[in-house]
Amino acid sequence: MPKREPTTEELRQVQEERTTGEHEAIDSSVTPDEERQHRRRADKSAYLERMLAKRERSERDQERD
Repeated sequence: MPKREPTTEELRQVQEERTTGEHEAIDSSVTPDEERQHRRRADKSAYLERMLAKRERSERDQERD
C-alpha cells in the first residue's frame, strides 16, 4: 500500500513546530555560529510555513469555485 502524502495543513504544522524549536534553540546556543545556524533554520522554517499557509488559502479558494 503506498504511503499517503501529508496534507498542506499537516506540512504547515510541522514547519510551525520546527520554527518554534529553532527559536527555542537560539537561547541555548553555546557559540555565535550555533546561534546563527538556529536563526537561519528558524527563518527558513518560517518562510516555508508562510508559503504553505498561502497554498492552503489557495486550495480553499479553489474548493469554493
